Amino acid sequence: MCGIIGYAGSGRASQAITDGLKRLEYRGYDSVGIAVLSPKSKLEVRKDKGMVEEVSSALRFTSIGGNIGLGHTRWATHGTVCRANAHPHADCTGSIVLAHNGVIENYAKLRDSLAAKGHKFASDTDSEVVAHLMEENAKTQPLIRAFMRTIGQLEGSYAIVAMSAADKEERLFIARRNSPLIIGAGKGEMLCASDIPAMLKYTRTFVPLQEGDMAILARNGYKIYSADGAEAERKQITVDWDMEMAKKGGYPHFMQKEISDQKHFINESLSSDTADAMKLICASGRIDIIAAGTSYHAGIMLSYLLQSTGRVAQAYIASDYPYIAKPDKKTLVIAISQSGETADVLQALRFAEGCRKIAITNVVGSTVTALADCVVFLNAGPEVGVAATKTFTSQLAVIYKLFYDKERLKPLSGLIGAMLEHDNEIKAVAQKIAGKENAFFIARGRNVPIAYEGSLKFKEITYIHSEAYPGGELKHGTLSLITPGVPVIALAPKDETLPKLLGNIREAKARGAFILSITDDDEVKKESDISIALPPGTDPILYPFALIVPLQLLAYHTSVLRGVNPDRPRNLAKSVTVE
Repeated sequence: MCGIIGYAGSGRASQAITDGLKRLEYRGYDSVGIAVLSPKSKLEVRKDKGMVEEVSSALRFTSIGGNIGLGHTRWATHGTVCRANAHPHADCTGSIVLAHNGVIENYAKLRDSLAAKGHKFASDTDSEVVAHLMEENAKTQPLIRAFMRTIGQLEGSYAIVAMSAADKEERLFIARRNSPLIIGAGKGEMLCASDIPAMLKYTRTFVPLQEGDMAILARNGYKIYSADGAEAERKQITVDWDMEMAKKGGYPHFMQKEISDQKHFINESLSSDTADAMKLICASGRIDIIAAGTSYHAGIMLSYLLQSTGRVAQAYIASDYPYIAKPDKKTLVIAISQSGETADVLQALRFAEGCRKIAITNVVGSTVTALADCVVFLNAGPEVGVAATKTFTSQLAVIYKLFYDKERLKPLSGLIGAMLEHDNEIKAVAQKIAGKENAFFIARGRNVPIAYEGSLKFKEITYIHSEAYPGGELKHGTLSLITPGVPVIALAPKDETLPKLLGNIREAKARGAFILSITDDDEVKKESDISIALPPGTDPILYPFALIVPLQLLAYHTSVLRGVNPDRPRNLAKSVTVE
């Protein structure tokens, strides 16, 4: 949630910042703003509620001259959605401006103290306090020391980018704690941002900051300082993502592109190194899996596979883990987070102090990687759509690689490609259910996590209420909700769960449900109003990969038919960085 971009170089800062803000839209936001130091050494701040395209156009962001600046997309946590609460925020003099992601937990105490010294506040945000605090500290010490002292006084989470009109060296002051911030090292220009895609137009070389790091950026380089103020070295990384990977590639929406991309990226995910993770798993008795949202569904699949090998394993929703689990030093904790910045997951990892930890994530240098003993990367490339698609499939791939040899998983790309060919059929199904108010997804065995994920995708981007159940649970209350015409989506491959699930399909059909099945069984097809065919001869262990693709497409097409932008569902964000 929220996005930051900063630029210092010889180019037009306002253009680089606006470009970056457009590539950070996937993080979720309600307002946008920019601050640039003009050639006359005057800070120009332009901001308002609304989308990047409309606000930047209306306020003519790119007309501002100058070579250093910062920008922000805000997702409200303190104060209403309005211009005053949009970032960047300034101090009393208008000389210091900054953007902030995260939550300053001690802002009320700091605000009261600053107000007593005469500071006047223009917003209801916690973030504005930081600008005033830096102003106060700069009264008695140089800017860099004032910034370091300011950061040391903050409690909570933050990624901060600040600059001052009084700074003759034209520098950006940045810091991070529990919120992502990455330096982009270009030629004659330096950038920083919440995520790599915001900077890809300008560089392929990046420096992820570690927890508690601070840094100074100028056009010709950067200096990094650890939390104690000592100068520090951090490893540079190079990524091979091209700009088209962060664009729609001719598709009307990022989500559709990313669903299609799965047939390619699945092979990248299968190339991930899982050897060290498997050693830790083999050496562990009890295994706790922590995750949230889509990643939790992947975690359930992991728990099923671990249990099938005789291990004691359980998947937990990360936000509840500290309240119900009692890990000891013999417990292995596996954290799954696409962004590596999911606040609930990070908090659960910190709770599991003393445990060995594995992280499964898509983002190099993310916070979760610093908290883990071993990291497995998804290698899925950037995912822009808020609703996770290819990263879920990549999570399944690396999880499966822990249990099955690569040769058995080799057909996955072709299997996903075959399911993508049903796109037109699924669009026709979407036309039949786009006007419904409720939907139910049913499955059994290891197909249940796929039903959960299919239901989540469906509800989050169509705004149609949906639920998913193990098929046997229908008769324990849910059948009372099955009325004529209600869609029931049955995941019914020809595996050991089919005989029982067929009975559940008949129970729903007897009550007038509209049955959509995804199956390779003739009897199920007879009981269904519409069926999507699974490829004949599919290896039963690979069914989950075949089942998820049509569910993603169904959610996508239904969303579009209902006039919803599937890339930006209301009230949701890509990276959930607050608890």
